[in-house]
Amino acid sequence: MTNHPRASVDAPGALEALSAAEPAELQEILLEVCSSPRWAARVAASRPWSDRSALLAANAAAMAELTTADLADAMAGHARIGQPRAGDATSEREQAGIHGVDRELLDELHRANTAYEAKFGHVFLICATGRTAATMLAALRERYPNEPAAEAETVRGELRKINDIRLGRLLDETP
Repeated sequence: MTNHPRASVDAPGALEALSAAEPAELQEILLEVCSSPRWAARVAASRPWSDRSALLAANAAAMAELTTADLADAMAGHARIGQPRAGDATSEREQAGIHGVDRELLDELHRANTAYEAKFGHVFLICATGRTAATMLAALRERYPNEPAAEAETVRGELRKINDIRLGRLLDETP
């Protein structure tokens, strides 16, 4: 999620403003949270949201409905673990746990990512917020033996957590 100028609504009225946004504007905002068009459409269709919990429930319901192709769309919006997108404040904030890590650990993370991507055909996706590079590497190694179907469900759960955090930040931001 980039720093969308309309995403920084007044926190006390953020949910109401999001619920009242024009369809095209809401779609743009939601696609910054999750790059799956189907997810954004499902969440938008669930409005108005009575409270934060209702919005997060809409996220969970939309995530549960995503197909394999939709999950690929959602993952396309995420940087490789260990390589946050330069200039993308969200990517850099979410992967803050890699800052200051020694080169050897970053190289090992890169090698593990490469093996994971070769096996599963997509980036390793984990809710990186609050995690260190070492814990992300450990999780990558733990998930590598998964069967593709099981890993897809793990990815779905990680995406839901990431979206929950991003939606929460969206509601908490102030001008």
